[in-house]
Amino acid sequence: MKQKGFEDMRIIRPILKAVNELNYVRPTPIQQLAIPVISSGKDVVASSITGSGKTAAFLIPLIQRYFNVPPVGYIRSLILTPTRELAIQIF
Repeated sequence: MKQKGFEDMRIIRPILKAVNELNYVRPTPIQQLAIPVISSGKDVVASSITGSGKTAAFLIPLIQRYFNVPPVGYIRSLILTPTRELAIQIF
């Protein structure tokens, strides 16, 4: 698999800026695979080791999807976690 950068994934500039400020240079393998699929609107079930970047793999396209959308009075996304500790980390 060719190593892609975040710029190659059609991520909008404000998110790219935030990713760069956090010193993320290249997406991890799980991010390379998941971000384009999630960004296209498809569902993904993925598994990877701890610390591999799974949270960013689903949050980057989620944030991008709602970046310029006006607020509404209902939930647009629901993130379920198996533990409270993981929920706190994601928050």
